[in-house]
Amino acid sequence: MTDTPKSYAFLLVPGFSTLGFSCALDVLSLANHHPSGREFYRWRLISETGGPVAAYNGVQINVDAGLEPLHRNETLIVCAGENAGQSASKPLLSWLRREARAGHDFGALSSGTYILALAGLIGGRRVTTHWEYKTALAEMLPDVIMEDTIFSVDGRIFTSAGGAASMDMMLHRLRDDYGADLATWVADQMIYTAPRNHSDAQRMSLQTRPEVRNPKLLMAMQIMENNIEDPLTPEEIATVIGLSTRQLERLFARHLSISPKRYYLRIRLEKGRNLLRQTQLSVTDVCIACGFKSLSHFSKSYRAAYGISPGLEATDGKVLWAGRA
Repeated sequence: MTDTPKSYAFLLVPGFSTLGFSCALDVLSLANHHPSGREFYRWRLISETGGPVAAYNGVQINVDAGLEPLHRNETLIVCAGENAGQSASKPLLSWLRREARAGHDFGALSSGTYILALAGLIGGRRVTTHWEYKTALAEMLPDVIMEDTIFSVDGRIFTSAGGAASMDMMLHRLRDDYGADLATWVADQMIYTAPRNHSDAQRMSLQTRPEVRNPKLLMAMQIMENNIEDPLTPEEIATVIGLSTRQLERLFARHLSISPKRYYLRIRLEKGRNLLRQTQLSVTDVCIACGFKSLSHFSKSYRAAYGISPGLEATDGKVLWAGRA
């Protein structure tokens, strides 16, 4: 094993998540505080301009360099958050492609995966991203294998859902680099007694949510989530789970204080909102993807839910794609 420290470059994109970035960086920093006194890692921060970068919460972080060539054997991590596409300028995407061709390992935190997608670097790969961006990426890159996990590794590409999941991913990389003993020591320093592996899901499953205790309710909710583009009627759902329509309505009212029809509409509109904000799909395409037979019905429902028409939402959202090459 070489004693040369492993090197990372964190590309901070405006709007990045301070939580995800800090969780990733602290794993490396704490490793260097091990009683052995050894320097295990080195890192630097970069930005497109070489100037400070504002996180989504307004915190400004100074960086060490702009978009210069990465050092030999340096691993790149793209750190993003809100409005990732808006900050994905053509120079930035070109730089990412150039560094990828140079053979560097590279990864992403949260919507950083989205930026890698805009650069054309993850086609056909197994990746993950924050769950809010999952639908948009699946529509944009149908050949990508989207995993609903906290982090994913596919060869030299590694991606994370961000937030606390960044810590799990970097502890995993630390263990691969230097062994379980050092990874365990760092986890203990972080008071993180149960690091998760890559197969753990990003969100609480329906079964573990406090409002979902009835197995029939759980079945109905899963059926709805699995049938967005071609929605079933409440009568059809009730038949599948062995209830009458009236019993299904009582079940939703008792546990969720909403009717089955309204709940189903809500999750379809949520998918529509994500697609309008994060993809270049037309309003008509989004309408179809969310199971609406009529564009006027979709527009009316959308405005009632969010106070804006889907057309205006799509126009505002297109700025997210301003940097797409």
